[in-house]
Amino acid sequence: MQKVKIGVIGLGSIAQLVHLPNLLKLENAVLTAVAEVKKNRLNTIADKFNVAERYSDYNEMLEKSDIDAVIIATPTNTHKDIAIDCLNADKDVLVEKPLARTFAEAKAVVEAARKSKRKLMVGMNLRYRPDTMLLRSFVSSGEIGEPFYAKCGWVRRQSSEEKWFTKKEEAGGGVIIDLGIHLLDLALWLMNYPEVNSVSCKNYYHNTKSVEDTAISFLKFKNDSLINMEVSWSLPTDKDHFFLSVFGTKGSFTLSPLHVYKRINNEILDLTPAQLDNATTLFKKSYLNELKSFVGAVKGLNPVLSPGDEALERMKIIEAMYQSALKDSEIKL
Repeated sequence: MQKVKIGVIGLGSIAQLVHLPNLLKLENAVLTAVAEVKKNRLNTIADKFNVAERYSDYNEMLEKSDIDAVIIATPTNTHKDIAIDCLNADKDVLVEKPLARTFAEAKAVVEAARKSKRKLMVGMNLRYRPDTMLLRSFVSSGEIGEPFYAKCGWVRRQSSEEKWFTKKEEAGGGVIIDLGIHLLDLALWLMNYPEVNSVSCKNYYHNTKSVEDTAISFLKFKNDSLINMEVSWSLPTDKDHFFLSVFGTKGSFTLSPLHVYKRINNEILDLTPAQLDNATTLFKKSYLNELKSFVGAVKGLNPVLSPGDEALERMKIIEAMYQSALKDSEIKL
């Protein structure tokens, strides 16, 4: 079986902790090349993972290496240009979330993927947790009826200590871009993608200046369903807190911990399956499953399950959140 040759652009923490180790675990893919502008980091990480092909300029990698696909794990302000260059070089692309800083930038990447007829996947790893994939099957089979309300939240420290991460012109935003986009994507996916009617959002800047460190959002949909979402790097809690509950006309489910309930003849039955794994293991498996899905898509074995088109719609909602917070008013889409 021919292995998919993959190059990784950007060797920061997400590449070092997740993508590079996971690539070594796959039997149908091989880590062929890496690119990183910081030469010390480039050589140190390439040596650690035994990668012979190493480039300080990703364009040189695209020209000289025979890679089939690329993982982009660079700062957000570089996503658009790098992704478009990779797509134009006839490479399939997995780009870490967010796809770009703005809707306009994301649209340019999606259009480049369409024009080049290459695969574009965005790293929404929460979709690939074993428990969320199970819940998605519950929704698809109608077990909880029609979903009409989701409440979700994520409180934890920011995902990176890099200086660019809290600069709006480089990151595109704060905790909404870091954590909120994950929760939004997961909630919409588990609610069968309802069409947004309006967005209300309030942002706080308690420990930050350029970007928000807490955001409370309320989304209304055209089918009368709702999402209530809170994300924060700064809310005072004793530990990280992640939760998501979806309520349907026939039942409901929650994550962290996993519970599934269904109403049958006016009785509430607990349909919770045996616990799959602990939170840390589920998180680790999400990234490995995501990578397996990407490689499968490159080989034509499965569709792209978190495609650029959907990420573009998420960016439209994210921009409405920021607009709502700025104007202190509800924004109609």
